[in-house]
Amino acid sequence: MRQIEADLIKKAVKNLCLEANFYLRKDVLEALKKASQSEESLLGKDILQIIIKNAELAAEKKLPLCQDTGSTSVFLEIGQEVNIVGQSLEEAVNEGVRQGYKQGFLRNSMVNDPLFRRQNTADNTPALVYSEVVPGDNLRIRVMPKGAGCDNVSRLKMLKPGDGVAGVKKFILETVKNANGRACPPLVVGVGIGGSFEMAPLLAKKSLFRKLGEPHPDQKVSRLEEELLNEINRLGIGPMGIGGTVTALGVAIEITASHIASLPVAADISCHSLRSAETKL
Repeated sequence: MRQIEADLIKKAVKNLCLEANFYLRKDVLEALKKASQSEESLLGKDILQIIIKNAELAAEKKLPLCQDTGSTSVFLEIGQEVNIVGQSLEEAVNEGVRQGYKQGFLRNSMVNDPLFRRQNTADNTPALVYSEVVPGDNLRIRVMPKGAGCDNVSRLKMLKPGDGVAGVKKFILETVKNANGRACPPLVVGVGIGGSFEMAPLLAKKSLFRKLGEPHPDQKVSRLEEELLNEINRLGIGPMGIGGTVTALGVAIEITASHIASLPVAADISCHSLRSAETKL
């Protein structure tokens, strides 16, 4: 049994919060540069160049990519041979988020009661923590800060099995059309298909960790990803919703088993600042 000190987890989470908020993922930056070359709208090209410059300045000056530094989703893959010592795992994760947001002067956006009091917790905790046990003796930590602008336009729909591929495509396209410029396109669209009412959105969010341009290993799924990306980019929404040929940088689908009477589909929309970072202890 391998022991991992809670202090090591705190430090890792703190650093990941800073990394994700200051440094745009390389695959996303490269996709933006490619989009700036292919975008047909002159104003759209200008906007993409500004977005790229913003990412470069954020990295250079260690400043947030966006003023909305988001709720902090933390995905943990815990090796079954790992023993966390010194503090509970969730407490260590939240302390890491607390330290990272304080050190980086990142905006605190979490309220302890979303319906009645709406009082800010003042340290961006609690984090949204998702854990799964896997073989081995490592702890994989993935952090994703996600702003409300794109989260608020994400959607779940419980389709009927008979709706099939056509129903899935219709739902995703309607979701993007309804979002329009509110989610700060160009977007990355994460799609979760199957599981259950609560699992499909989780699959969709996890799909956003996948490197842009990396297709799903199942050819049927990867073909659907490509078809959806092409159809989204024909909507004409364009960068920041001002019109153009680049509305999305990528579509990533994750799919799993579901009940014979169900076809759950979730669309997790990300803005152009798709922020995430990860490490393994």
